[in-house]
Amino acid sequence: MYISQSLEGKKILITGGAGFIGSTLAFYFQTYHPKAQVVVVDKFRSGEVFPSGNLTSLGHFKNLLGFKGRVVCADINDADAMHKLFEEKFDYVFHQAAISDTTVMNQELVMRTNHDSFIEILKLTLQKGGKMIYASSAGTYGNSPAPNMIGYGESPENVYGFSKLCMDESIRSIIAQNQDAHIVGLRFFNVYGEREFYKGKTASMILQLGLQAMHHKKVRLFKYGEQKRDFVYIQDVVQANVKAMEAKKSGIYNVGSGEARCFNDIVGRLKHHLGDFDVEYIDNPYTFYQNHTEADISLSKEFLDYQPRFSLEQGIDLYIDEIKTIYAREQKCL
Repeated sequence: MYISQSLEGKKILITGGAGFIGSTLAFYFQTYHPKAQVVVVDKFRSGEVFPSGNLTSLGHFKNLLGFKGRVVCADINDADAMHKLFEEKFDYVFHQAAISDTTVMNQELVMRTNHDSFIEILKLTLQKGGKMIYASSAGTYGNSPAPNMIGYGESPENVYGFSKLCMDESIRSIIAQNQDAHIVGLRFFNVYGEREFYKGKTASMILQLGLQAMHHKKVRLFKYGEQKRDFVYIQDVVQANVKAMEAKKSGIYNVGSGEARCFNDIVGRLKHHLGDFDVEYIDNPYTFYQNHTEADISLSKEFLDYQPRFSLEQGIDLYIDEIKTIYAREQKCL
């Protein structure tokens, strides 16, 4: 448990609650705060895809198997559905719903979904006196030099990162005008862990490399695997979200491990569990590619009391059994 207060009788809404982070949050509250009333809203997947072939919605019912709270199927872009949902008061809203696929080129759709709909949901939350914790992204930093600090180098390279930066800028303005509003934006870095499988091609490199290694006895990395990322285990992301409920100060905060690690480090830990396999280094075909991300978490420590608990090795150690289970399931389907 990450907070001191009792949530008995409190109403908690999680948008995007059938997704990776949203569903993990839902089960956290079910386990540690069973007397809270948790409502999950998600668009769920329909089979519709973007031009890239990726699904337009990543929410999957299997992420919620065992969840005992209320589940609402709705699109956050549906204003009528959102107003109906907010006829009741939610004490806390965890806004995870978004188009998070960075390959989506439809700028109007990304901006309307990620920024405009968020602002409407925020207004509904604040009108009822609720508190908002929402998902921002390290994509707001683009390819700015690491370490990545709040308020510096905020120069996104794609419309997804731009939409998240617009969310953050809107929040900065709202907080300046309303000091009593409890609004916390969390810039997630490279999140990995249980329940991410249904993200498909957008799942973490930890999962993708683990499955490649087991299926093919070989993985492929861009030359020469020394690109660095701030990989953060899902349970640390849950910690940050929950502690944001008692944030000492509204604002934007980084959520990462605070330490950049390279892809070769992932390979090394996977070999510890899976045995030896080959690594093929290939040319990087992308014109834009982040070579180094690292979260400066000093503000998160100060105002959220956030302290990462899991190193990359510890996170992979905890995750490896699920990766093996996914592999075994895929093998049965071959």
